[in-house]
Amino acid sequence: MTHAHIIGAGLAGLAAAVSLAAGGRTVTLYEAGPAAGGRCRSYFDRAFGRRIDNGNHLVLSGNRAVAAYLAQVGAGDALAGPDTPLFPFMDVASGERWIVRPSAGRIPWWIFRPGCRVPGTGARDYLALLSLRRACAGASVADALDDGGALYRRLLEPLAIAALNTPPQTGLARLLDAVVRETLMRGGAACLPRYPRVGLSESFVDPALAWLAARGGRLLTGRRIAGLRVAGGRVAGLETPDGAVPVADGDGVVLAAPSWVAADLLPGLVAPDSFGAILNIHFRADAPPGPAGFYGVVGGTAEWIFVREHIVSVTVSAANRLVDLPADEIAARIWPDVRAVLTLPPAMPPVRVVKERRATFAATAAQDARRPGARTALHNLVLAGDWTATGLPATIEGAIRSGRTAAAILLAP
Repeated sequence: MTHAHIIGAGLAGLAAAVSLAAGGRTVTLYEAGPAAGGRCRSYFDRAFGRRIDNGNHLVLSGNRAVAAYLAQVGAGDALAGPDTPLFPFMDVASGERWIVRPSAGRIPWWIFRPGCRVPGTGARDYLALLSLRRACAGASVADALDDGGALYRRLLEPLAIAALNTPPQTGLARLLDAVVRETLMRGGAACLPRYPRVGLSESFVDPALAWLAARGGRLLTGRRIAGLRVAGGRVAGLETPDGAVPVADGDGVVLAAPSWVAADLLPGLVAPDSFGAILNIHFRADAPPGPAGFYGVVGGTAEWIFVREHIVSVTVSAANRLVDLPADEIAARIWPDVRAVLTLPPAMPPVRVVKERRATFAATAAQDARRPGARTALHNLVLAGDWTATGLPATIEGAIRSGRTAAAILLAP
């Protein structure tokens, strides 16, 4: 294979492109939208008057594929965050505040220190995390962990919703266990919170595009692939509204589009078909960033608050219950939580509500069973995307791993 055609320029597609280019292949990315990045990008919102991210993404230092990808494209310093593992929370119902502070090593000394753990919990409560490993194959997070105690309500439930974008009553325990094993169970050194120093595009997208361009890679935006031309057990061409793009013998194709697009292009593909919404609410306001630059919220509508220069951004995951509400009603529900956490004035500032109705696949047992592997019946076509069978929920880490896996298949002798 000398050339690779990559359908979709989200993080999975970009990761595949970087790996393929590093393997000596030239790459062309076809992106239906106006810019690369997919659900992980930045843009200037004219009505809001600010450059914003289309969503808030928090990664951890234990996300090894993320770190490798950023280092490879020369963006190893593109993420910021505290020097020690810490996660500030506030219960807006009670007004209580606390900071979870995992200890650096693998031995969890922090659970024996009241000032480092969740208020109202004891060291023995944290043994509940082992229940994730013992959970039966289709068990939900709530089945495995919900004991009605403070640890579940004040830490495990918020983390599960953020990681799975699915209510814990139906979210798959096995997927949360995969995240916990690679981060919290490896100690605080793997739990340093990281977020874009400037923006998502500046961290994850622009450096990759520049790196690819320097190696002859091309990004074609506004280029929708409408069909695959199949012949002889391989993809022989890509159908576009402007005509067919031939795929030469020996060339590879990575289908890194969303699952519903992939299913349209590849008849018979079994892929996730139920999704969870995410809301991101951006307020034009100034606030102190606090010790970490973000806050977890318990007992309110907001879930995570990120403080950036002149912007306060709120994320609500598993938001199918809210996504159809008018934007002004959503903002009105969120603002009291933001005020309480950040001690801001009563008047709500200008706001922009961003709705991602199909942000991720629903991380349930039924949907996880629909996740395909990277290989397909067509010998030069592979799949990539956080919706493929990565073993992780739909995260940045999973998206990047999927792209690297797809590239490895095409690069194999």
